[in-house]
Amino acid sequence: MEIRGTENIAAPREVVWRFVTDPESVAGCMPGVESVRILEPGRRFEVVGSVKLGTVGLKSKSVIEFVELVEPERARMTVRGRGSNAVIDGSSELHLRDDGAGVALDWEWTVRVGGPLAILASRLLKPVTERVLRDFFVSMKAKIEEPSGDSA
Repeated sequence: MEIRGTENIAAPREVVWRFVTDPESVAGCMPGVESVRILEPGRRFEVVGSVKLGTVGLKSKSVIEFVELVEPERARMTVRGRGSNAVIDGSSELHLRDDGAGVALDWEWTVRVGGPLAILASRLLKPVTERVLRDFFVSMKAKIEEPSGDSA
């Protein structure tokens, strides 16, 4: 499954870059995240979280690794995770560009879910993923743009 979009954020590019490459900041916006553990500073981290797919819940432990960082323009990362009912394999790419009023953040998320959960909840995967990403970007944008936030 592939999902992509663009978010316009009223903040300087450096502020957006710092936020989107900080695992704890990003995890604080992602629904269902329970913990973040840095495995290799600036490169790899582990996230434990859960999400509901209808009546079926998925709790997983995923390792996210930055595989390319071109500051402050683009980042690519991989995601590998396991849960009791699923295996998750994905990647994400972010591109930051000036848009006159701040930054346009172009993003793409590719994910494959396998195992019994994927079979049971296949119809729900895309809409639930889209909802989680929408909630994430609303939260992220609010935190970056809030006046008391780090905008210097």
